[in-house]
Amino acid sequence: MYNYDLCQPRTARPRLNTRMRHDMLDETQTILVIDDHPLMRRGILQLIAMEGSLRLVGEAGNGQQGLELACQLQPDLILLDLNMRGLSGLDTLKAIKAAGLDVRVIILTVSDSEDDVVSALRAGADGYLLKDMEPEDVLHSLKIAAQGRMALGERVAEILANSLRHESQPKPAGSVGLTEREQKILSLIAVGHSNKLIARELKITEGTVKVHVKHLLSKLDLDSRVEAAIWAVKNGLRK
Repeated sequence: MYNYDLCQPRTARPRLNTRMRHDMLDETQTILVIDDHPLMRRGILQLIAMEGSLRLVGEAGNGQQGLELACQLQPDLILLDLNMRGLSGLDTLKAIKAAGLDVRVIILTVSDSEDDVVSALRAGADGYLLKDMEPEDVLHSLKIAAQGRMALGERVAEILANSLRHESQPKPAGSVGLTEREQKILSLIAVGHSNKLIARELKITEGTVKVHVKHLLSKLDLDSRVEAAIWAVKNGLRK
């Protein structure tokens, strides 16, 4: 397994090309592609080359190589296949998140299994796309992810919705002790906003947002933002 001590986030070690992450859509976002099928990978690279707002910085044919390149290059975005030989896409995702890298990871896969979708999102995926999507829809989703929002294909959103319909009935947010501000933040998490975007919209500091997120996760007995977003959708809490 890769040595995470060598895989430090950008705040601790400058990237090799010293390029800072951009927030604006009209500025270039660097991207790393990890997929074990050469033909599929080539098609993805050609697609990225058509989009001026994206710049390819690396490609990997397996999860281990992808993890090493992620640590070395520290791109803005990673497009990751789920079903790979060796280190699986899910394990690669978990390793990237465990390394603490400031990168948004979007799954691109053939699997529309509910279990795969939920497992990937719970592991920290910032998006889940299917390989049979139209090319322009994939590019649009990557732009959404670059903004700090959750990127979900239309069919994936339907899969999540169907999954939630089989769960328990909605609970009023107030019944679990959420304050009005916490409810507002939760509704923004539910539509995929990052802490930075939430802070900007509510005109508060990013640090204050983090504190509120910590409190609401504790009150809901949840472990992650993804679980919080699912709870918000299930319980009808929307922006």
